[in-house]
Amino acid sequence: MTDAPVRPTAAFMWTHPARWIALGLGSGLSPKAPGTVGTLWAWLVFAVLAPWMNDAGWAALIGGGTLVGWWACTTTARHLRTPDPSAVVWDEVVAFWLVLWLIAPAGWLGQAVAFALFRFFDAAKPGPVGWADRLFKAERGPQGGYEIGWAQGFGILFDDFVAAGCTLLVYAAGRAWLG
Repeated sequence: MTDAPVRPTAAFMWTHPARWIALGLGSGLSPKAPGTVGTLWAWLVFAVLAPWMNDAGWAALIGGGTLVGWWACTTTARHLRTPDPSAVVWDEVVAFWLVLWLIAPAGWLGQAVAFALFRFFDAAKPGPVGWADRLFKAERGPQGGYEIGWAQGFGILFDDFVAAGCTLLVYAAGRAWLG
């Protein structure tokens, strides 16, 4: 692709179903910290759905959301002509749902700690998260554009799942240490 990256807007989002999924129903359009806004949106949706969900429901939602998200993130990255667009926040959504599901029945304070840990690991990308982020990066082709394939779409999700794993490890260690 040699065309310049596309700037996501609300009009852009509503013209294709992959876009409204990948952009977290607009939460990824935030001009500041779209990943944080997307994670907050995920937390809100989790709180709304939690009274009606059981473990099988969460497993199905997160598993299905990951598969649909792989398609939506790949498609939207291609449409934006950017390998890992900051406006694509579905990766934060499904990864944070996983965190919240696995720490349940944590109260608001525990969820807030998990939120802060997840945002740290996702934004700062220390150690294994940085490795996961680099693993599937697209490279510029001979025409100057990026070839964004299924591997890159998976990579958009993968580093957030690694961030979720790091969050869960630190959260569990903290709970064990505090008793």
